[in-house]
Amino acid sequence: MTELTDLRQRFFIADSPVRGDVVRLQQSYATITAQKEYPESIKRLLGEMLTAASLLIGTLKIDGTLSIQLQSSDESSLLNWAMAECNQSGIIRALASWKAETEEQQKAWADKTSADEAFAELGEVGKGVMFINIQPAKGEAYQGIVERSHNNLAECLAHYQLQSAQIPTLINLACDGLQAGGILVQMLPRTAQEQYQVEQDETAGIDDYLWTRLTLLTRTVKFEELTTLDANEIIYRLYNEESVVAPEPVALEFGCTCSRDKCEAAIAQLGEAEALEIVEEQNGSFEMDCGFCGSIYKFNKADIEEIFG
Repeated sequence: MTELTDLRQRFFIADSPVRGDVVRLQQSYATITAQKEYPESIKRLLGEMLTAASLLIGTLKIDGTLSIQLQSSDESSLLNWAMAECNQSGIIRALASWKAETEEQQKAWADKTSADEAFAELGEVGKGVMFINIQPAKGEAYQGIVERSHNNLAECLAHYQLQSAQIPTLINLACDGLQAGGILVQMLPRTAQEQYQVEQDETAGIDDYLWTRLTLLTRTVKFEELTTLDANEIIYRLYNEESVVAPEPVALEFGCTCSRDKCEAAIAQLGEAEALEIVEEQNGSFEMDCGFCGSIYKFNKADIEEIFG
């Protein structure tokens, strides 16, 4: 059996309300970042965003997709926007837009080498916009605004989890430009039944120092450990003195949801007159390409007429 290089490994601390996940990305990350010639810092930021989306989707009990989106609010910013998504089946993809038209802008990107430097292009703390979008397969979509409370993605997302869901959360993310990894640990609220048992039986109470201990341990994980070590090795190094339960991992892989049908729907929204005008300007046909996977869909006058026929 081939060992997974791209996965999400869930783990639990036995007899406690603590759960966690470790994500490792290598092949899928390489495929995604090969689609465009990204500046190094954006390449690494996308790795962190892909990891984060893969971690956060594991906290939801939905059949759907979770995406993280960054949007600059400053016209002078070198980063226009970036997004990464993961669905419950483990399919991931990501894309970013940036400014590099002038020699000065190109040099500015060349001088940036870390994900945090690309993240800083959103502006200072409090500037820029961050979203978490949740799209269930059935039902209404949800969008949460993530406060730009810190200077890196991981701490902003952990702060969001605490503020929006009142769940203490630890998140560490890392990407070296070749592979990415991260860890998420949460202390879930007790159910009414669990709280009743604790109140009735002192021996049923959880370790009062568990979360403090796990917080200290999780903060010791090194950047290179998250990007190079096997997920189970990371869990063992951090929590080998705890009673850890780890089910089978979930495989993660690159995938794209683009299709000719979706392109036709976009053309339908554009309108027949404008679509035919584009065909004429492009000498009889035009192409729609997918930034996520590079697929190209060609349309001519007959195709346009069929769409509106």
